[in-house]
Amino acid sequence: MSVVDPGSAANVFISGMLDKAINDLYVCFPCKVISFDVGSCKAVVQPLIRVGTVEPAVIQNVPMLGQKSTVKEHEQTIIDEGIERTVTMMESEAVFIPKVAVGDVVLVVCADMEIKNTLLGQIATPDSKRKHSKNDAVIVGVLPWSLLN
Repeated sequence: MSVVDPGSAANVFISGMLDKAINDLYVCFPCKVISFDVGSCKAVVQPLIRVGTVEPAVIQNVPMLGQKSTVKEHEQTIIDEGIERTVTMMESEAVFIPKVAVGDVVLVVCADMEIKNTLLGQIATPDSKRKHSKNDAVIVGVLPWSLLN
């Protein structure tokens, strides 16, 4: 008759729980764009890092960051056919709406907590206790090797 060491069994149990918790924690990973909706600035992406033997599941409705910028006024002297003139550029605001193509490789980050209730710009309490979930993924940019394609 074999005797099971309770300390060893507890260690295996706790190690298993810790491994599961760590494996369910997502921070940042590269993904391939499967589709992109310009109107909503949301994509369907395929994570490119496999853990284990199963292909990673696609992630739906991943928002992509855009950019807002202000272009400051500056002067430029132009000489055209011997005539010198100064052109003044005025300050303007620019909004850069993201554009990605199917197959682009993007960098995806996962928020610390659920972001669904904050999408309208209001302080909100999360509906769940999830942390670093793929459900709260955001595309932060296109990786360099996809920019030149």
